[in-house]
Amino acid sequence: MKRREFIKKTGFAGVSAFAFKVVGKTIQRPNLLFIMTDQQRWDAMSCAGNTILQTLNLDRLAQEGVRFGLCNSQCPVCGPARASMLTGCCIETTQCRTNMDALLDHVEAVRPLKTYDEILIDSGYNAEYYGKWHAPNEHSTRYRNGNRHEWTQEYLRFLQQNYPAPPMKAGQLVDSTWSRYPYTPNPLDARYAAPGDPESKLTRPLAQPDCHGISEMPLEGSATAFQGQQTLDALDRLNGAPFSLTCSFHFPHSPILPVHPYADLFDPKEMPIPVSLHDPMTNNPYIDANGRRGMPEYSDPNKIKYMISNYYALVKEVDDWIGKILNKLDDLGLTENTLVIFTSDHGEMLGAHGMREKNVFLEESVRVPLLMRFPGRIKPRSVVSASVSHIDLFATINDYMGSGTHFSNGESLRRYIEGEASKADPFAVAEWHWPNLNPANIMIRTAEWKLMMPYDPASKSPAALFNLKDDPYEMTNLIGSNPQRSSYEQQVESLRAQLVSWCERVNHPYTDHVKNRPLL
Repeated sequence: MKRREFIKKTGFAGVSAFAFKVVGKTIQRPNLLFIMTDQQRWDAMSCAGNTILQTLNLDRLAQEGVRFGLCNSQCPVCGPARASMLTGCCIETTQCRTNMDALLDHVEAVRPLKTYDEILIDSGYNAEYYGKWHAPNEHSTRYRNGNRHEWTQEYLRFLQQNYPAPPMKAGQLVDSTWSRYPYTPNPLDARYAAPGDPESKLTRPLAQPDCHGISEMPLEGSATAFQGQQTLDALDRLNGAPFSLTCSFHFPHSPILPVHPYADLFDPKEMPIPVSLHDPMTNNPYIDANGRRGMPEYSDPNKIKYMISNYYALVKEVDDWIGKILNKLDDLGLTENTLVIFTSDHGEMLGAHGMREKNVFLEESVRVPLLMRFPGRIKPRSVVSASVSHIDLFATINDYMGSGTHFSNGESLRRYIEGEASKADPFAVAEWHWPNLNPANIMIRTAEWKLMMPYDPASKSPAALFNLKDDPYEMTNLIGSNPQRSSYEQQVESLRAQLVSWCERVNHPYTDHVKNRPLL
């Protein structure tokens, strides 16, 4: 059936010529399964080269579809990143610049923007969302399973009803930041008291990133199991109608508290320490980022191994549940007509540069995994090496789902998947604008180079230029206080010109500052 005939018969003019499947006399519109983790680094997958963590099911997606080797979060912070993914817009368009903006839902600019799910719902799709939301609440209310802003309370009720927390044993602590479950801490935990110590040395309010150890929670009660099972149940229920289904896993976000048996899989003693663990960062704008100099434990080679082993355990549990979800698609006969996307909102420093958390434009924080599978539309075992951004997912989904062209700051990734991109050096932009807190507001990254700079006029922070081919761990800022910085002027201005063109295209309010700020 030609596209013109299809439109005449169905009235659905937004469908691309390849985006539907005819079975007998029934026209099957494609389904969308979007799987997302929180805080998973790009290299926390064996298909990305990790030799310790075997992610067999993520590898399966890569083998049956395409892996993007250089995908960048538009903002390496949860709420802004998720708003950008959902709408395809940068943070200065959504004006969701901080986690608080997402939580309080007071950002007016994001309200008129439609998410890809809202567009699919408007065209007749059933859409459900399970797991972590952490985006402007305005856009969560149209899902069939209700307001997603309350996902945490939903999980806690599940725990209380099915797996109430046992009494705390000697030597244990309670995760009062989230699950309320006891856990056995390791030496990296902020409240850990070594033998002979009278008490822990935590003097600040307890936060999720402070908790490190092994949870006493039963396997069936883990957040990953809860969110994975919700997704399996939804697939059973949604089968038979075109759907968009999101499974948004909380982990491997902190608290870094895996459950047995996953907690036993990776021996801390055998974990390799980050190459940049002891980087003095003397010419790096992030020398004081994330409380780095006040938390020397994250540059302790013995302590950081606990975090790495437990982080891998969390990812491994997620990978197993992704396998169950993919198998469910097979069992229901949905695989051939379902676009599957896997990504994470941002990464995790995991001891790189002696740092924890995200919030920075260094590779471990801003670079994320991205896998896509769509049988018959995406060639198996494809690898895209271009530098791409999360804001491209909105246009990509609308492209493959046949839901037309809609306003966004991104472009469909189909041009890379099908090898039709121009020969120009592709680049991605990331931002985070939290005045007086972060030293770099904006970043541009190509396959080989990265330039980061502040656009806040009040910032006195230096800019940074990294040659990622020669310096993949970003330990040598080629500008800043480098005596040879003037020899990189041509490279800096070339990247700046690309960044300015992007700022002009998205009508960025700080375009003139990006254009005129001294960088050398």
